[in-house]
Amino acid sequence: MRRDHYGGLIVVSRISSFFGSKAGNFRSQFRLPCIASNSFTTTHTFSPLLRQCIDERWLPGIKTIQAQMLKSGFPVQLSGSKLVDAGLKCGEIGYAREVFDEMTERHIVTWNSLIAYFIKLRRSKEAVEVYRLMITSNVSPDEYTLSSVFKAFSDLGLEKEAQRSHGLAVVLGLEVSNVFVGSALVDMYVKFGKTREAKLVLDRVEEKDVVLITALIVGYSQKGEDAEAVKAFRSMLGEGVQPNEYTYASVLISCGNLKDVSNGKLIHGLMIKSGFDSALGSQTSLLTMYLRCGLVDDSLCIFKCIEYPNEVTWTSLISGLVLNGREEMALTEFRKMMRDSVKPNSFTLSSGLRGCSNLAMFEEGRQIHGIVLKHGLDRDKYAGSGLIDLYGKCGRSDMARSVFDTLNEVDVISLNTMIYSYAQNGYGREALELFERVMKLGLQANDVTVLSVLLACNNSGLVDEGCEFFESFRKGKVVLTNDHYACMVDMLGRAGRLDEADRLVNEVVNPDLVLWRTLLSACKIHRNVEMAERLKRKILEIAPGDEGTLILMSNLYASTGKWNRVIEMKSDMRGMKLKKSPAMSWVDVDRETHTFMAGDLFSHPNSEQILETLEELIKKAKEMGYVEDKSCVFQDMEESAKERSLHQHSEKLAIAFAVWRNAGGSIRILKNLRVCVDCHSWIKIVSRVINREIICRDSKRFHHFRNGSCSCKDYW
Repeated sequence: MRRDHYGGLIVVSRISSFFGSKAGNFRSQFRLPCIASNSFTTTHTFSPLLRQCIDERWLPGIKTIQAQMLKSGFPVQLSGSKLVDAGLKCGEIGYAREVFDEMTERHIVTWNSLIAYFIKLRRSKEAVEVYRLMITSNVSPDEYTLSSVFKAFSDLGLEKEAQRSHGLAVVLGLEVSNVFVGSALVDMYVKFGKTREAKLVLDRVEEKDVVLITALIVGYSQKGEDAEAVKAFRSMLGEGVQPNEYTYASVLISCGNLKDVSNGKLIHGLMIKSGFDSALGSQTSLLTMYLRCGLVDDSLCIFKCIEYPNEVTWTSLISGLVLNGREEMALTEFRKMMRDSVKPNSFTLSSGLRGCSNLAMFEEGRQIHGIVLKHGLDRDKYAGSGLIDLYGKCGRSDMARSVFDTLNEVDVISLNTMIYSYAQNGYGREALELFERVMKLGLQANDVTVLSVLLACNNSGLVDEGCEFFESFRKGKVVLTNDHYACMVDMLGRAGRLDEADRLVNEVVNPDLVLWRTLLSACKIHRNVEMAERLKRKILEIAPGDEGTLILMSNLYASTGKWNRVIEMKSDMRGMKLKKSPAMSWVDVDRETHTFMAGDLFSHPNSEQILETLEELIKKAKEMGYVEDKSCVFQDMEESAKERSLHQHSEKLAIAFAVWRNAGGSIRILKNLRVCVDCHSWIKIVSRVINREIICRDSKRFHHFRNGSCSCKDYW
């Protein structure tokens, strides 16, 4: 190319002819004086053109400028930095890397730009590769290099390499003096789960800022070290560092986990004073904190102040309400969320499904299943586990298994939920087959898996299999808890192997109240008064006046005709102002839940029709062989009065109502206590009388009554 007084204009002219309309006005913009050197031409001729290409994100133009630079004889190391920068700003990382690799000399800014952009794209592996090339090229990293690459190390789990680079930061004097490097180190160690190392780094940094301390607080909160998070927050205030929105959000979550409402309210006050209480993230954290502390009304007040709640806020509210036993309210809020056209995520749907499963609301749960399908989340493990739990707790293990088999990823939570579904419904063989199949795939069982497997054996009468699994678990890696021993004691006790159950309890180092009471319950089933009285004395030493023990003993004495002892027990209970929980049953008919209490014959608006239907069902059941089991009455009364008492059990009233309403399909009953022997026998016969399936979920398990038999095979 000819280099004269108009050399700059010649270059611009050639590029203009290539750009066409994009650079139509370049000639008038860049009428340059005489070009003194290549460097001058690069800076004053090509830089404005590069900026134009960057503004329009036009890679062909950048490549044309690069070609003209090469024709003009400019070395790559002089033009390369600008071309790499242009490529990155246009989002063309591949082009930027090509130019970078051609450069023989690279400025530290170019190294840092490339590393930072790879991390921005979540291509941490390539960022680390560039960093390694930088070190082998004897280029010393600066604070920007290290603060970027530490994030890549944590993303890839490269702990040892991260520690070596930490050592380099110490040698360069950047760990102590540079708050950006310090914050990146704290964040990195937090993500590695090493909060102790993160705290040591923070203590060494000379000038601490809010980002640095917040990184540590977030780490403590995520790792479950909530008390340390609150402690770090207090130290932060003591050092005069003002918290930001993220600091408040994290420490409030820790207060909620600790149920520390006192500190939570103090922090709420600080937020108001600092003006952060109106930020959506802060409001969501406040809402979550109050819900985890059981202060539902306070959380609702916070929620009402949020003008435009997003899906995270809605999810926090719905899951918190379910956590506090407010399932009906949670489902109401879920419906409001859908009406407001806020798209639910998998956690929202999982919480809504959990609310339905707790209430055994099958139809409502199926509607949420439709929403799951609509949003393409049917293979998501969180929504999937919620669906498995729903169908399991509604007595439809077949549907639960269909969901389980379609999941993209089977984790220990979805496996536990499926096994528990089988266990609750008495499908022990299916539970054991699934457990053994998944274990062969390499999934590690945890304590919940073990408990679910033992429960499956217990509810299906697979005592020998349960004992074998228990022994294998004792030799395995999972640490067995009192809950596992209680399940085994219940299994052995219900099978009549009371001496074995007693020996097992005594093997436990610190047997708790539940263990002893479980064995006592087995004594009540088998009417072993002698062992029961020994256990009663032991339990009352641990927990004087334990209500459950006194009720069990009263029922045992009643079933064995020891009415004087029954009077003594009830006198003791009255003296301690203890009351037995009333038996209650719920039934869903036409998407409405109806509640029935034992002995309450007239409070329901359709009581007359219910009693007429119940009398007819009892009459037909007796014709088919039903005889009242009066041992289920724990009061000393006339035989005819015992019969009337049994006829007024809550599940009988609920079934009579469902039959009167002629609700189609299966009848689903939810009961707060175990179903008694008399009701169990009666419902079996009624299922034949009405030729319909009756599903009863009591406090321990499901009973599927079909054509005169029960899925539990009379073992419960």
